[in-house]
Amino acid sequence: MNPRTRRIADLLRECLTSGVAAPFLCCLSLSALAFAASCLTLHLTFFKFPPFQSLFSASHHLLYLPKPSNTTTPHHAPPPSNLWHEMSDEELLRKATTTTASCGGTAEERKKVAFMFLTRGRMPLAPLWQRFFHGHDSRLFSVYVHAPPEFTEEPPRGSVFFQRRIPSKPVQWGESSMVDAERRLLANALLDPSNCRFVLLSDSCIPLFNFSAAYGYLAGSHLSFVSSFDDPGSAGRGRYNRRMRPTVSLAEWRKGSQWFAVHRELAVGIVSDRRYYPVFREHCRPPCYADEHYIPTLVSKLFPARNANRSVTWVDWSGGGPHPAVYQRRDVSEGLLRRMRDGSTMSRCSYNERPTSICFLFARKFDASALEPLMLMAPALLGF
Repeated sequence: MNPRTRRIADLLRECLTSGVAAPFLCCLSLSALAFAASCLTLHLTFFKFPPFQSLFSASHHLLYLPKPSNTTTPHHAPPPSNLWHEMSDEELLRKATTTTASCGGTAEERKKVAFMFLTRGRMPLAPLWQRFFHGHDSRLFSVYVHAPPEFTEEPPRGSVFFQRRIPSKPVQWGESSMVDAERRLLANALLDPSNCRFVLLSDSCIPLFNFSAAYGYLAGSHLSFVSSFDDPGSAGRGRYNRRMRPTVSLAEWRKGSQWFAVHRELAVGIVSDRRYYPVFREHCRPPCYADEHYIPTLVSKLFPARNANRSVTWVDWSGGGPHPAVYQRRDVSEGLLRRMRDGSTMSRCSYNERPTSICFLFARKFDASALEPLMLMAPALLGF
């Protein structure tokens, strides 16, 4: 008999021999006490389970979490009627520009996060993302995929990526067509007025936390996440073209990560821009890469107070060169994923004006060979 059970038995014996209460009332009262003790034990055990640990470790000052739904919803929603269309880019951007820039404002209103994938065709890490989204309220997220126009292969009907491709055009690495694709994804996602947050990802990205933690972090943030900084070196200011004056000056020139997470207001501002993007498209050509400069410069100029000035996607550029590190099967380890999750390799960042060590929600670049070890580690380490 454990100490808790022994104590309850002693109390019951005292109650029955005291003569101040009927045996029935003694049993009823102590049964309630035993039930409460059991619930406390279950509560503590519940939050030791890794998925729930990761949910609450995502921020030391708890994240925005949606109210639980009284209805059961599928893990994937029917494709919205406007996902595939015949509009030109000009028509699409014009229509997206006319959508509302506001998106709710109360904790009771559900804020949908649009996950936008810029891909080269098949998504080798799709099974990991399938597990990430599985079982979650489809009113909290939407998925958009920009693939090469010649790629028409559909995943299985049960996949979260089924019929999520948008009308696309060819994309060349380092060319302005990369920014065109990003604006195309944003514009399509803006057609759904319930989308409030917009996250750009690639087919080599992985989630570092479970859906609830990532959703809470994004939906609860007061700011957008766009990396934007002044790089005085040859890969920063050295790419500036003086022909961009006076629209963009050297002092205004910024560099940053391509992978952003923005509020709806910034998304509308990006797709509605007619002043700055034509200048970038004309004068920012390799070795100037528009995807590293256009949005960081635009946000720095127009929305500096609404930006956290960092990305939530981990990328390792420590090796130098035009491409970041690629993680293959042999590179994937618990230590690597923990370093990405807890920010131990960088200084702490801030979240809603408070310091935190949770700076990244996603990471890249992961090779297809990394899928198997990632799937094995995900339940205990990533929480899904």
